[in-house]
Amino acid sequence: MADGHAGPAAVRGGAQFRSGLMWAFGVVAAYSIVELAAGLATSSLALLADAGHMFTDVLGLGMSVAAIQAADRVGDDEQRTFGLYRLEILAALANAALLFVVSSLVLFEAVRRFREPPAVPGAPMLLVAVAGLGVNIGTYFLLRRGTKHSINVEAAVLEVLADAVGSIATIMAAGIILTTGFRLADPLFGVALGLFVLPRAWRLGRKAVRILIQGAPPELDVREIGLRLEEIPGVLAVHDLHVWTLTSGMEVGSVHLRLEPGAGYGPVHAQATKILRGTFGVEHLTIQLEPPEMESCSEAEAHGSGHGASEPAWSGSHHP
Repeated sequence: MADGHAGPAAVRGGAQFRSGLMWAFGVVAAYSIVELAAGLATSSLALLADAGHMFTDVLGLGMSVAAIQAADRVGDDEQRTFGLYRLEILAALANAALLFVVSSLVLFEAVRRFREPPAVPGAPMLLVAVAGLGVNIGTYFLLRRGTKHSINVEAAVLEVLADAVGSIATIMAAGIILTTGFRLADPLFGVALGLFVLPRAWRLGRKAVRILIQGAPPELDVREIGLRLEEIPGVLAVHDLHVWTLTSGMEVGSVHLRLEPGAGYGPVHAQATKILRGTFGVEHLTIQLEPPEMESCSEAEAHGSGHGASEPAWSGSHHP
């Protein structure tokens, strides 16, 4: 007996925030052009760094919208029952990579400018940075509700916050230049911005990679899940237990339960579903119930490999 039904929490994580992402995309795209032009006109590394990060926002938001659109059509293609969900995670990984590259380029340029800092007019730099901060704040409020439900929206908000810090840093650099004429303020704040973004890009990328390699969600203890399933009356053994994240808001699990003689399939299935969905939040399930006389998959593999009784009854360390 198997259950492949997805519960309410398995609704595609990013689809409900599509309109906010589209508005954010339009606003950020328009302003990134303004900031790039201002950065080139003033030779400000801080402005160019902020424009670069805004440009990655544009690409990231665009990929996020495209990925959500594609994932939302997953049911329309019988040959892609799950795969399109992954586009949202791939987009988040691409965003992290873009942030990493742009931040590295800013750091490289800042080191070069320490030797010969160019003259940067503070007033235009200040005005553009203040306007940029306003765009960042508005975009953040458009997207903040989605951070707990979608890694793609989380990626977009991360980039917006990084840009907000960049705008603040640029405002500070412009203020120092206006009041003291200290030219090194521009590359110094460019370095600060790059160092601020790099570790956050790394964490986002690591999270996306964990999902892509089908690692168990960090908040779930797979061993504890297995022990709870073993406590169900009528369950003789638990094996081939796998839990992973398919896309934002959709945890997936599969398990084989070997039953004791006389155990009722219905009650065992209901209890297992209650534990996995109700206690651990794993909504999309495949539960296979096996009669006691049936040789389990684990035993068959053990006989083939010669390991015999040393094989564990269940394992959460491997994924299909």
